[in-house]
Amino acid sequence: MNDAPKLDIQSIIPHREPFLFVDRIVERSEGRIVTEWDVRADANFFRGHYPGQPLVPGVLICESAFQAGAILCAADERDSIPEGAVPVLTRIGDARFRRRVGPGETLRFEVTLDERVGPARYMTAKVSSAGQNVLRVQFVVAVTAGGL
Repeated sequence: MNDAPKLDIQSIIPHREPFLFVDRIVERSEGRIVTEWDVRADANFFRGHYPGQPLVPGVLICESAFQAGAILCAADERDSIPEGAVPVLTRIGDARFRRRVGPGETLRFEVTLDERVGPARYMTAKVSSAGQNVLRVQFVVAVTAGGL
């Protein structure tokens, strides 16, 4: 699936603006997804996060990785996710930030499914911008029946 528009992404996960941080699905295969997020220079969070020296909050970079992981879970043909179930973040581990991210950058997220244990999906995300490492984080997404 190349360059899926946001409407396609919104049909896979429940996130919506202003809290949707995946602009495109670049590549998807069994157990792996690559997504991108274009960090808009006019994003509201820049107004209060280091005014005069705009910096994307690390938690939002992580959130984008988690959303990519949720898309991977929900769109995996081998998964039998019940109707109405929602992938929800349950654990974050070993987050390592490598460099700052500012307005106008495009972040690339490569998320791999490392292991399935019941409803839990153990994943690793590698985030880059312009070929430079930004973040590596391990996390767990659980598929919860009956929504939130």
